[in-house]
Amino acid sequence: MFRTKSVEQSIRDTDEPDSKLRKDLTAWDLTIFGVAVVVGAGIFTLTARTAGNVAGPSVSLAFVFAAIACGLTAVCYAEFASTVPVAGSAYTYSYATFGELVAWIIGWDLILEFTLAASVVAKGWSQYLGTVFGFDSATVQLGSVTFDWGAVSLLAVLTVLLALGTKMSSRVSAIAVAIKLAVIALVLVLGITYFKASNLSPYIPPSEPSDSGDSGLHQSLFSFITGAGDSNFGWYGLLAAASLVFFAFIGFDVVATAAEETKNPQKAVPRGILGSLLIVTVLYVAVTLVLTGMVPYTELAGENATLATAFQIHGVDWAKNVISIGALAGLTTVVMVLFLGQTRVGFAMARDGLLPRWLSHTGKRGTPVRLTVIVGVVCMVLAGFVDFGTLEEMVNIGTLFAFVLVSIGVVILRRTRPDLPRGFRVPLVPLIPILAVAACLWLMVNLSVETWLRFLIWMALGFVVYFVYGRRHSVLRKTD
Repeated sequence: MFRTKSVEQSIRDTDEPDSKLRKDLTAWDLTIFGVAVVVGAGIFTLTARTAGNVAGPSVSLAFVFAAIACGLTAVCYAEFASTVPVAGSAYTYSYATFGELVAWIIGWDLILEFTLAASVVAKGWSQYLGTVFGFDSATVQLGSVTFDWGAVSLLAVLTVLLALGTKMSSRVSAIAVAIKLAVIALVLVLGITYFKASNLSPYIPPSEPSDSGDSGLHQSLFSFITGAGDSNFGWYGLLAAASLVFFAFIGFDVVATAAEETKNPQKAVPRGILGSLLIVTVLYVAVTLVLTGMVPYTELAGENATLATAFQIHGVDWAKNVISIGALAGLTTVVMVLFLGQTRVGFAMARDGLLPRWLSHTGKRGTPVRLTVIVGVVCMVLAGFVDFGTLEEMVNIGTLFAFVLVSIGVVILRRTRPDLPRGFRVPLVPLIPILAVAACLWLMVNLSVETWLRFLIWMALGFVVYFVYGRRHSVLRKTD
């Protein structure tokens, strides 16, 4: 259970004829993927709601805190990706450092993260579809069940696109990224004409009790343990906001899953990861500063506030349609790259025998077509028929758990394999990885108790699947 798979063996496995991915991607492609998956509807919706309900103007600082946590982890991912340029991301890195059982658990965790995230975001895309094209809803009632045909249509198209090749997916992603960046640029240029510095004061509003009624399993684990209660604004609100807006950064780690399909991955992957994170942080901070400078944060209170709300207050109603187009383009790329990440993690696990080996077979275009179709169908069923509600937080806790293991893994691999060539090295080891772990754990304890319970149940189910199937079929176990 604790056998490690050597880095050399992982790299040799990438040359297996039946499960060989095509190396088509460059640092530019990876940067586009990173921006594509991180900049979605969150920039148009999450920013406004968090400012109005939780943090006030200090939401821009909350984004900086979340970006620092991601940045500390990003350099750890960059070192691993340059050392082990193999599909699978945190799963592959854990196999080389912690052993098979932990690798399985993190792979199981990533399956949940990417599948839920792709399905949740596809439903968000469906909502914007109606706004852009002028109909009430992209859903239809089938008896007592609501079917989201908009989300299913998107996932069906992306399934075909990803099966046809990663390079083609990158080109489509580049077009969609250009559209949403143009919309964000328009928002910034137009919004700054209504900017008033007085709206940014007080930058950190006085703390006040939350009226959300969150208690018991719905309150954060930190509040539950310390009895601090649930409050908005003030420093508690700012730190809670950092945990909320962290969701907006989820996905930069997907870049690492494409390492095996990258030309010169030792240089290209670190550049893609760090470059995309830098770009999106600048965009988020700029948008939040302009937004909270346009109107008093109190005008953004409520669950329905969006970036368009600030423009409507100033009588610029047409901005809503432009923002909806940007959100639609943004969400398209988010779903596509999350979908890509899911298939590559599953592909790596199947090649190692922890999932059925036939799932790792690649077609003429160098993509795991069978796995892509299966993942697509599962996501279509989830997005088409399931109302997720608070399940969205499961994506956060799954991602943060992966970040913690990758950060610890850097320290372990430095000690166990100091001889390995590293295209990128984390500075100040072990300080930077320790800070990354601390930042991620802080964000994790700010998630709700019910999210923790669901996460533990999913992990327990993963142990069962491993001992029933994965351990018996492991390629590494059979070759020992």
